[in-house]
Amino acid sequence: MAIKFQYNKTSLQSLEKQLKMRVRALPTIKNKESALRSEVKKAKAVADEFDDKLEASLNAIHDVLQLYDEYTPDILTVKDVRMSVKKIAGVQTPVLDGVEYEVKEFSLFNAPGWFLDGIQHVKEIVNIAIEREFYVRKMELLDRARKKTTQKVNLYEKVQIPGFQEAMRKIKRFLEDEENLSKSSQKIVKTRKAMEDES
Repeated sequence: MAIKFQYNKTSLQSLEKQLKMRVRALPTIKNKESALRSEVKKAKAVADEFDDKLEASLNAIHDVLQLYDEYTPDILTVKDVRMSVKKIAGVQTPVLDGVEYEVKEFSLFNAPGWFLDGIQHVKEIVNIAIEREFYVRKMELLDRARKKTTQKVNLYEKVQIPGFQEAMRKIKRFLEDEENLSKSSQKIVKTRKAMEDES
């Protein structure tokens, strides 16, 4: 990214101001990046834990899985998923507040004896799956924000700050050269005038 500037003091002051702003902002942006990186790792670890829990829960019922052929899938439905939003390093992330289920009425006399336990087991598995999804979504949002922050850090560190410094150097050299030329021409004019006065 080429920095646009003019060879004058106003442009130099403007560049100095922009450079100071970026130099001052850089540590804050770096801190945000490391905080986001840490939060992404935490969210991934929790999502992985939920994967393990889900697998363990499914393995626990593996032996009785054929009984679930008698289970009616529409007996238990998710009525509502309550959520809130929590800001982490300036990023809004979803937080699961609770899951509300609706259980259709069924005859306890006609249903198998394990039905109530089965419904409870299905609730647990659905809870784990929903909570896992929240952490996966949180991880994705935080990771996207981290990538943008990393890009901004790189832009400041590797492009803009060196670019502003180089542009300021060029302007200062130009202004110094201009001043030296002006002084030289004044000396020449003085010398000529002095020679004319002598003759």
